[in-house]
Formats: sequence, C-alpha cells, structure tokens
Amino acid sequence: MSTQYPKQFSRRRFLGGLTLAGTAGLLSLHPRLAAAEPPSETTRIRLVYDPSICVAPQFIAEALLEVEGFTEVQYVKAGPGVAGIKLVASGDADLGLHFAGMLVVRVDAADPVVALTGIHVGCFELFGTEHIRSLRDLKGKKVGVPALGNARHLFGASAAAYGGLDPRQDIDWITQPPAESIQLFTEGKIDAVIGFPPEPQELRARKVGHVLVNTAIDQPWSQYFCCVLTGNQGFVREHPVATKRAVRAMLKAADVCALEPERAARFIVDRGYTPRYDYALQTIQELPYNKWREANAEDTIRFYALRLHEAGMIKSSPQTIIAQGTDWRFLNELKQELKQ
Repeated sequence: MSTQYPKQFSRRRFLGGLTLAGTAGLLSLHPRLAAAEPPSETTRIRLVYDPSICVAPQFIAEALLEVEGFTEVQYVKAGPGVAGIKLVASGDADLGLHFAGMLVVRVDAADPVVALTGIHVGCFELFGTEHIRSLRDLKGKKVGVPALGNARHLFGASAAAYGGLDPRQDIDWITQPPAESIQLFTEGKIDAVIGFPPEPQELRARKVGHVLVNTAIDQPWSQYFCCVLTGNQGFVREHPVATKRAVRAMLKAADVCALEPERAARFIVDRGYTPRYDYALQTIQELPYNKWREANAEDTIRFYALRLHEAGMIKSSPQTIIAQGTDWRFLNELKQELKQ
C-alpha cells in the first residue's frame, strides 16, 4: 500500500533552495539540543499522501525529516473513497495532516489516532449564491459536498451548527465529486458549495458566487486550526523520540511556508503535487502557517467537538475527545525549543 516517491531534488539542493539569510536559523537543527536527545527508535516514517496545496508542509518536511535521522520517508496513498486518517488509524501510515473535525469523528469512533499539533489555520471557504447572505440562509438549501462524513461535509455541518441549524435536518447535502459540485454551483443548480484549495482561488478569480465563510480570516474559525498533525497511537507510544523529531520537522516546514511562500509554492509545483504555481502561491500566502506557536490546539479540538456534538454527529463529550485523542507533550517541548 505504501509508495516511496523518487526524490527529484537532493536534500542538500532542497535545503539550499529554500534557505535564505532569514531562514538559515529556522532550518538549523539546534545540534546541541538534538544531540542531547536519545537516538530515534526507527529511521522509517510513513506519511499520508494528500496532494493538496494546504498540506505543503507535509511535503516540504521530507528533507527536514532526513536531517532528523529518518533514512526512509514514505508517502502512503489511500484507496478510492478512503479517508487518509483511516490509514493512520489502521497503522498503514504513522502520521498525517487532517482536518480537525475528522480527528474528532475518528476518536469518537474509538480509532487509535491522536492529535499532536496544529499546523495551520484556514483551508475551507463556503461559497453561496446571491440569495445566501448568512449561515441561517442555508436552511432548506442545497449544499455540495463530495460525500457525507468527509472533511468538507464535517466542516459544513460544524458551520451550520454554529449558525443555529441542524445539519442533519435543515440542509440538503448534494453529494458529487468536487468538480461536479463546482459546476452545479456555477450553473445555479445548488445554493452553496464548500471549496478547498485551489477551488476557492478559481471561484474568486471567475467571480462565481460570494464567500460566506473564509476560515482563514473569519471568526471564530480563524481562531482555530484547520489541519492538525495526527499520529497512530501505537506508533506514538512506541516511538516517542521519532515522533518528536517528526513533529519538529513538520513545524519547521510550516515556518518555511510562512517565511518562504514563493519557494514553497515552486517546490510543490515542481514535485507535481499541484499544477498551477499562481494558485499554490496564493494559497500558501493566504494561510497563516506561523500560528502554531500562538493558536491553542486543544481549543481547536474542543471547538469542533462541541459543534459536532451539538449536531448529533458524535456521541462523546469534548472532554472525552480531548482526553482520548490528544497528546500535546511534543508540541509543548518544541514551542520552547523553537522560540524565534
């Protein structure tokens, strides 16, 4: 099931290409601190392959993971219709970046997954027709999502619940692949659609509909992480040193996106993760990748657990979700270590 993608750039060339004077210190590995750590329990790390622009840190981290001592970095593809977080739950992948709401639902289902850190705010944008001016206007309307239970649906349900609606009863969810949903929305056959990069950039460029919610800038969503780094509980328990090293590489990769968006965008385009440089750059520039030091990851899990619990989509309380599905010890240590 796992696929190790060939490296088109050497680690030295990659780091050299990303590092400017302003980021040389950022990408250094603090040799004194790293040397004080015990050796990693494993030199292999398997990440979920998700060719989305917003998860750019997951790919930029590849070279940083090598510097952290991982000699085998693999990206594991999910099968058709399979959520990437299920690869982490099954143990087919060790870590992955996933929407916080997906983590909440999987913990509620007793899957062995755990949130390790938030990575960035933003991602989703909810577009409506001219007749949709607020979340409450979605009552009785058609909203396009790829499938019930996927990340877009869970975000839409959370937003609807925040707006005082019952997403199970008040919204007509139209399940179509993203491209088909965008086309239906463009033709006025559905009332709203939840976009994911690069779709929002394209819709805004074409002036189709209007943005009802932009999670990168609109409160309360802009206060909470969208993507969180999720680990398999068994892997985290058995490989704490490796887990910390992997989290460190991912956080540094997020900093690269914040400080070097042009180079980060060029890297993911050159590696074939997304085709258009302009949309990649716009996305990376718009998403606040530098908020992992200040935004509260636990508040993120609590927020989405509350919304999904209100909507009747999970049975566990937010306190239970946090107790069973989060582990912030690595993040807390790295916040001190990586102070800038």
